[in-house]
Amino acid sequence: MLAVPEMDLQGLYIGSSPQRSPVPSPPASPRTQESCGIAPLTPSQSPKPEARGPQQAPFSVVVAIDFGTTSSGYAFSFASDPEAIHMMRKWEGGDPGVAHQKTPTCLLLTPEGAFHSFGYTARDYYHDLDPEEARDWLYFEKFKMKIHSTTDLTLKTQLEAVNGKKMPALEVFAHALRFFKEHALQELREQCPSLLEKDTVRWVLTVPAIWKQPAKQFMREAAYLAGLVSREDAEQLLIALEPEAASVYCRKLRLHQLVDLSSRAPGRGCLGERRSIDSSFRQAREQLRRSRHSRTFLVESGVGELWADMQAGDRYVVADCGGGTVDLTVHQLEQPHGTLKELYKASGGPCGAVGVDLAFEQLLGRIFGEDFITTFKRQRPAAWVDLTIAFEARKRTAGPHRTGALNISLPFSFIDFYRKQGGHNVETALRKSSVNFVKWSSHGMLRMSCEAMNELFQPTVSGIIQHIEALLERPEVQGVKLLFLVGGFAESAMLQHAVQAALGARGLRVVVPHDVALTILKGAVLFGQAPGVVRVRRSPLTYGVGVLNRFVAGVHPPDKLLVRDGRRWCTDVFERFVAAEQSVALGEEVRRSYCPARPGQRRVLINLYCCAAEDARFITDPGVRKCGALSLELEPAEGGPDAAGMPPGRREIRAAMQFGDTEIKVTAVDVSTNRSVRAAIDFLSN
Repeated sequence: MLAVPEMDLQGLYIGSSPQRSPVPSPPASPRTQESCGIAPLTPSQSPKPEARGPQQAPFSVVVAIDFGTTSSGYAFSFASDPEAIHMMRKWEGGDPGVAHQKTPTCLLLTPEGAFHSFGYTARDYYHDLDPEEARDWLYFEKFKMKIHSTTDLTLKTQLEAVNGKKMPALEVFAHALRFFKEHALQELREQCPSLLEKDTVRWVLTVPAIWKQPAKQFMREAAYLAGLVSREDAEQLLIALEPEAASVYCRKLRLHQLVDLSSRAPGRGCLGERRSIDSSFRQAREQLRRSRHSRTFLVESGVGELWADMQAGDRYVVADCGGGTVDLTVHQLEQPHGTLKELYKASGGPCGAVGVDLAFEQLLGRIFGEDFITTFKRQRPAAWVDLTIAFEARKRTAGPHRTGALNISLPFSFIDFYRKQGGHNVETALRKSSVNFVKWSSHGMLRMSCEAMNELFQPTVSGIIQHIEALLERPEVQGVKLLFLVGGFAESAMLQHAVQAALGARGLRVVVPHDVALTILKGAVLFGQAPGVVRVRRSPLTYGVGVLNRFVAGVHPPDKLLVRDGRRWCTDVFERFVAAEQSVALGEEVRRSYCPARPGQRRVLINLYCCAAEDARFITDPGVRKCGALSLELEPAEGGPDAAGMPPGRREIRAAMQFGDTEIKVTAVDVSTNRSVRAAIDFLSN
């Protein structure tokens, strides 16, 4: 069936052979210089997708940056020994009793907007500023969630500092990434003085799997601005999906490196120093084939009940519980190479540890008044940061079986500010409030009962469990017996207990790696060394373009009929490139060929549409929206007929799109010259 892409056209060619006739654009179409005409040289149905292995650029070292909502860090490994992962140096500062292998995602800029510091240094310096002086400094924390929550994300999106001042989000993220780049390169130079930065470092940035394409592109643009890589060397930067990175790492773990929450002890049985989960899967399968009493054999041979219950353990769920989101993925371990296949598209939502912080802020609003808390945050931003730090320290000690109350220090400026604003002291406010499980201690602290702390956790923890249970109901996930609980929030005893209590009854074994907060970071390094390890992914959305098809009475709605030069066309047809939940292999290509509408045309611009449904028919259907644009930058055509015998202006541009990677990618070739055409998909320009 003939299909013609629908755009804001000055003119386009249609037909299935080089002898096309020009068709004028509809009278109502806007005419802009940036718009351009195209005509497909392939029919409406895609040719069979072609799988092509990704081209790997040479590199000497992989540096992964785990850019988290609440904490961030980097790690690296050399290509000569890819599984020897080097963690970043211990960070200066920090809280007593907390490991400093990551640093808080806190950025401090001077009143003029220049970079000052990041992490513990930024937090501590801001803490020590005079209250009046602090009001002029720009302090950002937990700002990663802004990229997830913004529905109209662009390169001009603004972020608000704690003092209310705004700054372009792209600059804020670039400052943070530049900080990690400089620290990592300095450490690499000290370890390997002969290392040259250019063309030798592959960078990996982690993002939640549930992030949409605009957010992923935003992180890439921030990396360009930070100088991690140049646009010309875009392949030196990989975007890693956080639960995927965790999965890549977890499949390498030995059983003594895991905690089985059903027993609250390391997994029974020991695999030895060189036996990973990978190898245990393979050996378990072999024994399953040979042994009548396979489960008994697995347990007695030291593999343990954990893997015996998995029936050779080839499928599992990864629940990445971080500061901002819960991110879920389901993988099947493929033999014999140990590659991973995604069984269901990434799912989850904004149910991270910051939800507990928000609940605490709401609790303070119930006690002291929401208006007061808003005013205090704006006029005493550094003191508010102090209060959140004090709460974070107590939040980490909360547990399901704790019986004693928790004391939270209130900064003196909070107590003084409330007395001046409210006309009475905080103790009076607590007595008058309806919150009877928070008291004022004689030591000048908020004294929270364990029930009060449990109540703060409950909405977020329940949200996480609901997301996991919804995933387990999917037919693609039936029979899965194992769940890896990873991420910074997975350290919480409250979360661990709740997940095990809810899911253990379903026969699901919940395990936690010992280094649970570093699982994603270490996995991102391994992913950077072998990005082909995730061989098959599921498309989260349906993607395609709007086209004109020949109108078929009784099939197409009458209101879609367009008559041009006596020909009857159906407008707004949604031509699908890939369907939601479709399995797409790494390197698999969807190809389309296009022809410029005008001689000398320098740019082809094609609107992309997406939706969650698999069966959308028209780009005007509910849920279908414009999500981006495919652009092809053309070199001037040489005069006279080209190598294919086509007259000037009738050039075939063959575009190949890949939907099986962590980002949607496109390449293009001018068929007449066999030269590459600059091609890109922009998800950030509205």
